[in-house]
Amino acid sequence: MRQIHRNRPRRRLSFPGRTVKQRRLIWQLYPSFLILTLLVLVAISWLVLAELRDFHYRQTSQDLLARAQLASEQLHLDLEVQHRAALMAKIERLGTRSSTRITVIQNDGTVIADSDEDPRRMDNHARRPEVIAALQQDTGVSTRFSNTLGETLMYVALPIYDNGALFGTLRTARPLSDIDRTFRSIYEDLIAGGVLISLLAAPLCWWLSRRLSLPLEKMTAGAQRFAMGELQTPLEESGSEESCRLAAAMNQMAIKLSQLIDRETGQRQEIEAVLGSMIEAVVAVDHQQRVIRTNPAAAQLFGITDGPLTGRPIQELIRQAELLRFVQKALASPEPIEDELLFHGAQQRYIHALATPLSAHGDEQLGVLLVMHDLTRLRQLESLRRDFVANVSHELKTPITAIRGSVETLLEHTENDIADQQFLKIIDKQGQRLNALVEDLLDLSRIEQSALSHQRELHRDPLLPVLESARTACESLMLSRQVTLKVSCPGSLQLKMDSELLEQAIINLLTNAIKYSERGGRVLLSASVRDDNMVLIQVQDFGCGIAAEHLPRLFERFYRVDRARSRQLGGTGLGLAIVKHVAQAHQGTVSVNSQPDQGSIFTLILPQNTPHDPS
Repeated sequence: MRQIHRNRPRRRLSFPGRTVKQRRLIWQLYPSFLILTLLVLVAISWLVLAELRDFHYRQTSQDLLARAQLASEQLHLDLEVQHRAALMAKIERLGTRSSTRITVIQNDGTVIADSDEDPRRMDNHARRPEVIAALQQDTGVSTRFSNTLGETLMYVALPIYDNGALFGTLRTARPLSDIDRTFRSIYEDLIAGGVLISLLAAPLCWWLSRRLSLPLEKMTAGAQRFAMGELQTPLEESGSEESCRLAAAMNQMAIKLSQLIDRETGQRQEIEAVLGSMIEAVVAVDHQQRVIRTNPAAAQLFGITDGPLTGRPIQELIRQAELLRFVQKALASPEPIEDELLFHGAQQRYIHALATPLSAHGDEQLGVLLVMHDLTRLRQLESLRRDFVANVSHELKTPITAIRGSVETLLEHTENDIADQQFLKIIDKQGQRLNALVEDLLDLSRIEQSALSHQRELHRDPLLPVLESARTACESLMLSRQVTLKVSCPGSLQLKMDSELLEQAIINLLTNAIKYSERGGRVLLSASVRDDNMVLIQVQDFGCGIAAEHLPRLFERFYRVDRARSRQLGGTGLGLAIVKHVAQAHQGTVSVNSQPDQGSIFTLILPQNTPHDPS
């Protein structure tokens, strides 16, 4: 099968997800970098502030614990009831000096002394968390809002003992407002610093985003140039190693793509030049019977001038029923087929059509390639030749008959001397040869004319009588050559044929077989039917045979293997040509199988039923 590169129309490729408008890379990188910078800044600030707050709280709790321990050492002698006034005075003095609120609480939660408030107006503190923790774990720390003072304080409580017995707890407290004010100031400074850092980070992030996106934008622009066919301008290989490698790969791709396009363009131009210079019409048709490719000769053959032919249905371009049937037959056939078509119109045209299946890579069949050659001029010349041969033959027949009659009359007179009779016999022999040649030319002309005009009708008849009649016609030649002829044919074998033409073809084959057989030789004439309903008629002789180099031209007109012997035997050189035309008139073939000194077998292969004949 021939292969063809189809010029398919370029299609735009569509990809899922391309309906949403895409943002440029820089507008994806820049916000990401800026947000990431701000998030890192906020996270670091939060961690630092949390650590600072924890540090200040630990420092405050340790300071309160130290003050509580110092106060408990100074107050352990003043816990008796009679010393309560002195206890209150000392508590107030210590609280004032240390800027610390000091409270003494009994086991039952009763406040007996406080540096800032009157103990008598204070609630029971037994449920305070720092008091509970101090009584259970020796130290209690708590940060909470004080209902008494109306602000948040940190409390540290220690158990106190009187004469070795647990008396209660001593609690120190300090407001956290100073720490809160300090951290509020730090918050404000951090916010201001964050804004400043953000303002500084914004251009830095823009520069970094631009640095990363610019090589890709350049490559995108270069790829778009490549897509538009501008393959001569390479991409700049700059930036990071990855960018340089990508640019180098794309440049190499552009070089190879340019080479491929140049090669494909050159091949396409070569194909166009070849198709344009062909005198044969070339048409490629796909399975939908749409035209894939044509050449100028095709447009000229079909007289098409209205626009391009590619992509149009062949039925729209060519309104010839025989050609359309031929295309359908070719599309259904896996093998090449050929036929001679007759185009009807203002002038009848004879077209030789050859159809070859088209295949792409693999076994996929794309359609058929039609190559058509206009035989109209050739057929006209052949018609003129046939008419000329027929007319000349008719014109020669009358003078040849007159010459032969005159020679026969002269031979009947005995007064002619021996030399005159010898010359007259030569004239008579050549006259007979000319007469046979004219008869063969007339027969050949009639066969060709009837085959072209379909004047002769084929009838189904038994084949054996035709073979016997041919045998009878050759009896005198068999007797003169002392050759025996055996006929083998089933009596029931029937063939749709022109009996007269077929008999003449068999006579010609038998005549050749007898003439080229040795004296006393034998000739076999047989007929049989193959499994494919083809009838085989064979004529076999055991004579001198034919050399292999003569076999391809054996059925040409006036071709002789041995010209001297052919003239000696009276051959005209047209007998086998007549056999070939008779076989073609029956839509059959003729062949020969021969070897020197072993004889020859001539075989007529004819369809038992002609095509389109259901019987």
